[in-house]
Amino acid sequence: MNTQVLSDRVLLGHYLAGDSSAISQLIERHSRRVRDYIRMMVKDRDLAEDIFQETFIKVVRVIDEGRYVDSGKFLSWVLRIAHNQVIDHFRSQKQDKSVSESDAGYDVLGTLRFAEPTVEDRIVGEQIAEEVRGLVDLLPEEQREVVRMRYYANLSFKEIAEQTGVSINTALGRMRYALINLRRLIKEKKMVLS
Repeated sequence: MNTQVLSDRVLLGHYLAGDSSAISQLIERHSRRVRDYIRMMVKDRDLAEDIFQETFIKVVRVIDEGRYVDSGKFLSWVLRIAHNQVIDHFRSQKQDKSVSESDAGYDVLGTLRFAEPTVEDRIVGEQIAEEVRGLVDLLPEEQREVVRMRYYANLSFKEIAEQTGVSINTALGRMRYALINLRRLIKEKKMVLS
């Protein structure tokens, strides 16, 4: 009995050559790790399962479209897609809310609201949130990742450190520099976020 385990690269090659069972083997091989990662981020089993399905639908689509470049890090690539799917989910949940930096002890925008928001407040808040997301996209990748994980995925700095493979101090430092850079960008672009 030959129980040779094929590498991810070989299985991908088989799939691209027309063996549809090869992609099933790849998904099965990495399903537990990807599911656990997503569950840890969203803390909801049903939601994690939905995002897991979306992740592998995207994985297969990207492979089918010929956009996947094999660098020998298939699992890392899948986890990155899962991470982005989680971020997208939280971003869509927060579309109608303004970004609240004070929730994390930071107040980049320097605003406090004491009354129920009006329709105008919500519209302005959405515009501000969109402008802030645009500024976040301009940050260096490491800072952008920490901001997204903290504010869009609501992860603690301990969880961010674990996910990114750095110390808590490094995660905090990246957040600090991200906030400094965001303040600088706001000043450079002469934006009024209130």
